[in-house]
Amino acid sequence: MDALSRDAYDDTRTMSRALATEAVHAGRDDLARQGLHAPPIDLSTTYPSYDSRGEAARIDAFATTGAEPDGPPVYGRLGNPTVARFETALARLEGTEAAVAFASGMAALSAVLLVRGSMGLRHVVAVRPLYGCSDHLLTAGLLGSEVTWTDPAGIAEALRPDTGLVMVESPANPTLAELDLRALAHACGSVPLLADNTFATPVLQRPAEQGARLVLHSATKYLGGHGDVMAGVVACDEEFAGRLRQVRFATGGVLHPLAGYLLLRGLSTLPVRVRAASANAAELAGRLAADPRVARVHYPRIGGAMIAFEVHGDPHEVIAGVRLITPAVSLGSVDTLIQHPASISHRIVDADDRRGAGVSDRLLRMSVGLEDVEDLWADLDAALERAHTGAGNSATGYQQPAAALRP
Repeated sequence: MDALSRDAYDDTRTMSRALATEAVHAGRDDLARQGLHAPPIDLSTTYPSYDSRGEAARIDAFATTGAEPDGPPVYGRLGNPTVARFETALARLEGTEAAVAFASGMAALSAVLLVRGSMGLRHVVAVRPLYGCSDHLLTAGLLGSEVTWTDPAGIAEALRPDTGLVMVESPANPTLAELDLRALAHACGSVPLLADNTFATPVLQRPAEQGARLVLHSATKYLGGHGDVMAGVVACDEEFAGRLRQVRFATGGVLHPLAGYLLLRGLSTLPVRVRAASANAAELAGRLAADPRVARVHYPRIGGAMIAFEVHGDPHEVIAGVRLITPAVSLGSVDTLIQHPASISHRIVDADDRRGAGVSDRLLRMSVGLEDVEDLWADLDAALERAHTGAGNSATGYQQPAAALRP
């Protein structure tokens, strides 16, 4: 079999892979041919070239389309081979033509807004709740955007000639509310739907298959999976990817190659981590729903490792009372984290808007990790008891138990 036939044969096999296989092998397909097993880390910021005319032509081509230049790399701000491996792998997992990685999730969202704004499409239609900083970026108009907040049923009516984007999260941060992405994509018409898939990951849902043109991840979370890398990524078609690369080159929101390496490594265990953490979360959600110290539990029908719950007692006492669980922002790590959204992740959102989106002052958000579920419950039970003891006899304290899990 010649090289061309082998490449075609390899492409056919790649198209038929299961997600768990792609998670391990995508972005690494060329390693064996190079005599390598682990992906190399390319830390170069610049690359030698003795053909300046050729370089000029490649840079002109990038300026025109944003397509990745053929041949050797040019400069670290334009692209990096290690980061490109992660982008290839994430696009495979999400089922899109391309993916573009950034230094953080907010840098990725900012690039999307800049792309649409550069086309005169500065209006955004969005559904709350969103991650608090995403909400603030839209509301404050920091990048010249204007936002119309609406419920899912109002999307079509909210669209304007200058609408460049519809943005949603499903499951949403932090209430875990779920949306019908296929119906929303239909309501958007020709306007791109951006779905933040950070909580679900491609293990649980692939928004592009339901009509979303753009899929956003804070890769800091589940894609990295170990709390040691900060990144963002947008999975999309190649046309939009080209524009994102141009914005990334111009603004400098590039991902460091070491972060790209860690993310590629994180993807290899993503299905295993998500499924194991989800099993823990489902068990804890059931116990919380039956606990008289808990007023309400939010756990998505799609499953996942995130739980939100409202307590009868003082939520701050729950935060102060955990010992095994870590009270910290962020999510998606191998260890369990808990935080009070109204104080931290959504503090920047106007209080009335926050509460109107279902983010109550008694809501806690927990990212369930891979610890033994009995150890997690013992720690959570002790923290709930502390909160119950401190507030259970107050006028706002002990009430009847939640009857069942509520979406």
